Amino acid sequence: MPYYIYIVTSIDTTTKKSVQAVSEFESFKQAKTEVRRLRSEAPLQDNQSYRVIFAENPAEAEQHLSEHREQPIAKEWEK
Repeated sequence: MPYYIYIVTSIDTTTKKSVQAVSEFESFKQAKTEVRRLRSEAPLQDNQSYRVIFAENPAEAEQHLSEHREQPIAKEWEK
């Protein structure tokens, strides 16, 4: 299964997200190197971020990136 790089944009303050495909790689090492290069050479706006995701196909990757995930609860020792 390939690794995909996406630009994820948070819309307003809601849980909605928009995703835009950037590239696809066969190994994590290649994807990690590319996303680090993109982050340093092409910074994004505050509400955007580069994300690497491992998925069977682009549709599955976009579905996982668009899902709402609850914020983890910080434990007392993590504060």
